[in-house]
Amino acid sequence: MAHWLMKSEPGAWSWDDQVAKGVEHWDGVRNHQASNNLKAMRLGDMAFFYHSVNEKRIVGIVRVVREYYPDHTDPTGRFGMVDVEAVTPMPRPVTLAEIKAEPRLAGLPLIRQSRLSVMPIPDDAWTLLCQMGGVPRE
Repeated sequence: MAHWLMKSEPGAWSWDDQVAKGVEHWDGVRNHQASNNLKAMRLGDMAFFYHSVNEKRIVGIVRVVREYYPDHTDPTGRFGMVDVEAVTPMPRPVTLAEIKAEPRLAGLPLIRQSRLSVMPIPDDAWTLLCQMGGVPRE
C-alpha cells in the first residue's frame, strides 16, 4: 500500500464536504506530475487530506476506492481522477509550519514542490505525520 497527500482548497472542497459525501471523485487535477501520481494510486492506498490556501494543514485521511479513470470536468480528455472515501479526521491537524520544522520531513514534496496538488508520502514520513497528528497506530 502506498501513501499520498492530496491538497484541496477548503472553499472549493473541504474535509467536512468529504465526510458528508463519504465517497467522492478527486477531479480537476491539471498538472501532469500530479496526474501521474493519481495514475499510480491503487485500491486501498491511503492519503492525507490537506487544506491548502489559508489553513495549510493536514486535516484528515482518505482511502482510494476507485483507481484512475477519465475526469468528466476535463474537456480535452487528457486528465483523470480517482475516487476516495473519508477514513478519519486528524485528531490534531498538522500544520505546514510544523512539517517544515521537523528535519525528518525536509525531503517531502510538500516542502520541495509546494504547488504540487497530489504527491507521494514515504512510509516513514506517513508514520511520523500520523504520530504528529495523534492518529492511533494501526
